[in-house]
Amino acid sequence: MAQTSPVHTQETSEHTNITSVPFSNINIPMDSVLAVDEEIPTVDFLMLFSDDPIQQSKALDNLSNACDEYGFFYLVNHGVPDSVIEGALEGIADFFEVTKEEERKEYVKSSPSDRIMWGLNSHAGENREYLKVVAHPQFHCPAKPASLSEALEEYFKRFQDVKIGLARAISKILGLEEFYIEKFFNLKSGFDVSAMNVYPPNFQSKGSIGVPSHTDPGFFVSLIQDVNGGLQVLSHKGKWINVYIPRNAFLIQIGDHLEILTNGKYKSHIHQVVVDNNKVRRISLATLHGPSLDTLVIPATKFVDHFHPLGYRGMTYKESLEANGHHEIEVQSCLEQLRL
Repeated sequence: MAQTSPVHTQETSEHTNITSVPFSNINIPMDSVLAVDEEIPTVDFLMLFSDDPIQQSKALDNLSNACDEYGFFYLVNHGVPDSVIEGALEGIADFFEVTKEEERKEYVKSSPSDRIMWGLNSHAGENREYLKVVAHPQFHCPAKPASLSEALEEYFKRFQDVKIGLARAISKILGLEEFYIEKFFNLKSGFDVSAMNVYPPNFQSKGSIGVPSHTDPGFFVSLIQDVNGGLQVLSHKGKWINVYIPRNAFLIQIGDHLEILTNGKYKSHIHQVVVDNNKVRRISLATLHGPSLDTLVIPATKFVDHFHPLGYRGMTYKESLEANGHHEIEVQSCLEQLRL
């Protein structure tokens, strides 16, 4: 997942260990021990476009419920071959195993125009090594090893149909014209950033947190991983849920800018990574699928009325990514600043 601004929390009492955050109107349990193994909705991508109107209607209702009640779901039957998903994860492993740390330091953040960025954090608040690349509209990747760039380019190419398909399905369940989101976000020129994360086993970490709780900018986030364990999502009811992604499925998470577009109907959900239970190294590939950089994102008029006043100020996607002095490739959330 992206390196985004953490949700700042403080312990309210010795026993409750819960705090409230203003943007979600829910309580956030700070202790990962409170996370539960609760069912996460599964959406069948193929059925969203079924020729059988009854099957399609059921699939769209399921997607609507997942977006309304959870803000995240597993996506299956998406059409991306297992070999492509596994190849991408193997390519990431190759990069971190074959290259030396000194070589990777070539990609330490240096300028706003960076399209590849590497970082290593090992302290109480964050434990991970990561590589970020701009995946779309132009694909960027380290030249070595060749297995990484070849595998990632094929993975991102295959996922484009999924991204466009979800845009059309979500437009439908929102009561919008089928191509509305695709056009509004200008997804053909969408700014997609992929974060490849390596989380250490617990005996090598400097604390229990892999990445602190946060939301991500963009339309949505897609995520795959090599082993389960560590990723937790916060339900709208304020409960941490452990994520166990079915083999070669995607975890889809609503992003900040879909929340803005819907004027808060859909919520960009909070998630975090913990490493205290990790017995082995874990690799994940999280891609933030965003609008084009020049897209001005404001709530659609359909979602603004007397009972639902305008809740967000307009800002181009580029401006939102550069808020607080950040670079575009860092894909930092500034959702709080956009709320009215």
